[in-house]
Amino acid sequence: MKYAKLKNGKIEILTCKKPKLDSKGAIIKVLGCGLCGSDLVKIKHANKNNEDKIILGHEVVGIIDEINSDITTFKIGDIIALGHHYPCFKCEFCKNESYSMCKTFKKSNIYPAGFAQYIKVDDNHLKYTVYKMNPTLKDDEKAFLEPLSCCIRAIKRAGFKYGIDNSKSSALVIGVGSIGLLMLKGLKAFKVNAFGLDISKERQELANKEGCNFIKNNKYDTIFLTAGNSKTIETALEYIIDGGKIIVFSSVEDDLSGFSNNEIYYRELSIISSYSPSPSDIKLSAKLLNENIVKVNNLSTYYSLDNLAYAVDDSFKNKIFKAYIKI
Repeated sequence: MKYAKLKNGKIEILTCKKPKLDSKGAIIKVLGCGLCGSDLVKIKHANKNNEDKIILGHEVVGIIDEINSDITTFKIGDIIALGHHYPCFKCEFCKNESYSMCKTFKKSNIYPAGFAQYIKVDDNHLKYTVYKMNPTLKDDEKAFLEPLSCCIRAIKRAGFKYGIDNSKSSALVIGVGSIGLLMLKGLKAFKVNAFGLDISKERQELANKEGCNFIKNNKYDTIFLTAGNSKTIETALEYIIDGGKIIVFSSVEDDLSGFSNNEIYYRELSIISSYSPSPSDIKLSAKLLNENIVKVNNLSTYYSLDNLAYAVDDSFKNKIFKAYIKI
């Protein structure tokens, strides 16, 4: 079977044997996989010392091809999407709901890569991160399960709860790329007044089409940083209310500027980071997608597995909004 691997700094499509189901879990025939911004970061910073450990692709959509599990939720032929990490639920990190800091969370993954014809998932994946998807959704729409769950995690860490009226709050998303747009859609599902800001005219128009027009003279009680640029920090400080919350939801190339200590102190700003989702976030993501509460149609550009390198290059050059690799 084919799978993607970094080799000497370049993406290569290699062949290996189909994974064997030699323990509890399932073999998934991959239909496709979304290209995440974190994949791009890994590729950009890969070197000879770390590239062998890099697993490319995790926004997977597929069909259960083989299964060996006591979990009765799934059967062969089910179309699913999945998350690639799960926590232990026992350690101190998990007890404090910092699931993405759990050692089990960091070690768990799919094999051999999301950009592969087949992958193996274990029983805990089936229990905590795999969900049957609405067949009326297109495959690239199903692939948003994991990235939407990341946004849900950030929205929850900001203090918002699903199913209640959060309309008294106003949230500004700075950076309306694919994850920023997804954040706006998630905030609307949580009934938060959401606004988007991007330096790109085209991406600003995407926010406007969502009804999330940026209002320059406004101040916002919550700001989400979804653009990988340290200059967004200054923008956040300009538009946040005193006592407001800034949610850091992206890494940046230049990590030197930082936040202004005195401004944080005197204005009593809360700086919160959010990295990766918990199983409950993935569960809610599946509900929002399957019930068409969050719609993600017409966002992706399709590429074949053999053309993954072109998808990566187009993404780096901002030629496309979101790449979906059809396997």
